[in-house]
Amino acid sequence: MMKFLVTGGLGFIGSNFILHVINNYPDCKIINLDAQLIGSNKHNLNHIKNNKNYEFIKGNINNQKLVEKLISKSDVVFNFAAESHVDRSISDPKPFMNSNIIGAYTILESIKKFKKQLIQISTDEVFGSLKTQSADENHCFNPSSPYAASKASAELLVQSYFTTYDCKVITTRCTNNYGPRQSPEKLIPKVITLAAKNKKIPIYGKGTNIRDWIFVVDHCKALLKVYFDGKFGQSYNISASNEIDNVTVVKKILKIMGKSNELIQLVTDRPGHDYRYSLDSSKICRELHWKPSHNFEKGLEYTVDWYMKNKKNLEKISNKEFSSSPWKTR
Repeated sequence: MMKFLVTGGLGFIGSNFILHVINNYPDCKIINLDAQLIGSNKHNLNHIKNNKNYEFIKGNINNQKLVEKLISKSDVVFNFAAESHVDRSISDPKPFMNSNIIGAYTILESIKKFKKQLIQISTDEVFGSLKTQSADENHCFNPSSPYAASKASAELLVQSYFTTYDCKVITTRCTNNYGPRQSPEKLIPKVITLAAKNKKIPIYGKGTNIRDWIFVVDHCKALLKVYFDGKFGQSYNISASNEIDNVTVVKKILKIMGKSNELIQLVTDRPGHDYRYSLDSSKICRELHWKPSHNFEKGLEYTVDWYMKNKKNLEKISNKEFSSSPWKTR
């Protein structure tokens, strides 16, 4: 039986990853370590809490004794645990340093001690804003925000443990995920929530910033491909070639919901707002034979439908915050 330790498993991508594994790999045991901080939602996995192959433990990845105990009886760690909201990293960077860098260090020390494996989940934001090209795995880091800098730092730390200690580590970087169970502070669920209430939808600047979108289940499948077939010491970019500007994404959601574009409200841009992220994922497609399977429009329709059927999950953030703060696409 495979034994996975998933950190940050109550978050958006982590919870979808756990569900995908539980539903498709009956010979896999999962321990979910989550500190239940901002971005976590205990309701994401309530319906599997009695599953014999699933165990939830509340705890922080900076708790060395706990992390050592859990890693010692696991085969691999999928590290989703991270502070991920760029706006919050600008106003208060310290929690991002603690979670994204020191947390990665704590995990790496246990990986080294017990000779286990680590899949470090990173982000396309480490490469910063790109004008025309797409970043491959060898592209230079150019992070713009404290969040992006903390993730780039973690990547360098992970790679150093491979080079210096021969640890069994792999890093993945993904573009913007969308789908069920995402925090209401992020772009797509926030737009859905505001539109459902016929409230104004704030968009930074002119809404022309470009992101590449991938359906979260496609990301989960890619991570398993990396675990089963990836090479230690390597990094793999994961993208779906859905580069779309923010205002177009919002208009697509409004069209699906039968709402007017007049709900869109342009607001002052935030500091250090990267214009375009873009990843070249030809390596994982070529070497690991992975490719995304979800069409963006169909995936977006499914996502809107899921959120409208799960409205209680969208009441996590107050109406005041929804109406006054623009979303963040990460």
